[in-house]
Amino acid sequence: MVGVSAALHLQQRGRDVILVDKHELAGEETSYGNAGLIERASVFPYMFPRDFGQILRYALNRSPQVRYAVADLPAFLPWLVRYYLASSPERALHSALAELPLIRRSLIEHEALIGEAGVPQLLRKTGWIKLFRSEATLKDALRDRDRAKQYGVEGETLDARDIAEREPALTGDFAGGIYWSTPAFVPDPGGLAKAYAALFARKGGRFLIGDARTLEQRGGGWRIAGADGAIVAREIVVALGPWSDQVFRPLGYSIPLAVKRGYHLHLQPRGNAVLNHPVLDSDSGFLLAPMNRGIRLTTGVEFARRDAPPTPIQVERALPKARALFPLGEAVDANPWMGARPCLPDMLPVIGKAPRHKGLWFDFGHQHHGLTLGPATGRLLAEMMTGETPFADPKPFAVERFG
Repeated sequence: MVGVSAALHLQQRGRDVILVDKHELAGEETSYGNAGLIERASVFPYMFPRDFGQILRYALNRSPQVRYAVADLPAFLPWLVRYYLASSPERALHSALAELPLIRRSLIEHEALIGEAGVPQLLRKTGWIKLFRSEATLKDALRDRDRAKQYGVEGETLDARDIAEREPALTGDFAGGIYWSTPAFVPDPGGLAKAYAALFARKGGRFLIGDARTLEQRGGGWRIAGADGAIVAREIVVALGPWSDQVFRPLGYSIPLAVKRGYHLHLQPRGNAVLNHPVLDSDSGFLLAPMNRGIRLTTGVEFARRDAPPTPIQVERALPKARALFPLGEAVDANPWMGARPCLPDMLPVIGKAPRHKGLWFDFGHQHHGLTLGPATGRLLAEMMTGETPFADPKPFAVERFG
């Protein structure tokens, strides 16, 4: 989503663009496996918790929201320390205010591209629902809702009757919920990325199957090898999500990119059961979303090496609770899907020019919001690359913030 969106915005500004991917189609990796939310309600990024009890549950691997592989702890512990430090109230507010213009622009940019791509069926303005099983977690959520309201985001408090009216097929004892009306929902995120790639091709863009690790600087430009031969360009945009380090590290950049792995599984609804909105069972750590392929069960975060074998324990633990919440039938997928969210410690992407290489640009690290922010950050990057006045301040996203 991030790469295709950047390509489209550069194309709109008269650039001749080639989109390079290791797959034959776009949208086969991280963009495929998310909750499908264009999340205009998440003003505050997903920061490291400050509550000691919650941290202790994480440390003991007893939280449904987060799991980690003990063997991989030495590898990602230094990054977690940076994540914790970047999550102080002051620094979290800085990240939130930096990203706010992008959040506000997110749906506007998607609507423009969806209209041009001719796929209105891939956008549903349903909003989404967060459910809370305890008074304590509901109280915390209401405090977060009131804080978000200061930045123009409205959330409607739901009691048990409200929840039943909006989602009659749900079963469970809930202290309450919050309905976020402003986010939109995409019932096929991978399909949307492919629709944008098809639009790019119709407008004259070229698609190359290639290996980004072959990137090298040649004279006044950049060369990359593809299945049908090499190409050379004056400028290159690195938008490889969780694999971006395979390009920037050999070039000498030390950027603290890490991944939060996640899983999903599609299941058929039983009988006539209908899910009207994406629904997060906050205390149980899973989300159900009504995708075209079936009801998508998505998990929380797994801290593990990006390329380590899948360990879908969170899916296995969530399934009985999900079946108790909503009438779920047989699995549509043979196995749970696994993906990786590319994250920087301050939960802001890197967008902008590389300081030591002419013609090298970065656009990666969108954490949980790649689907949401792809078109908005694509616009910001294209404005920077073509000399336009950026619609948002690009300084908070500069790679130089990491030294």
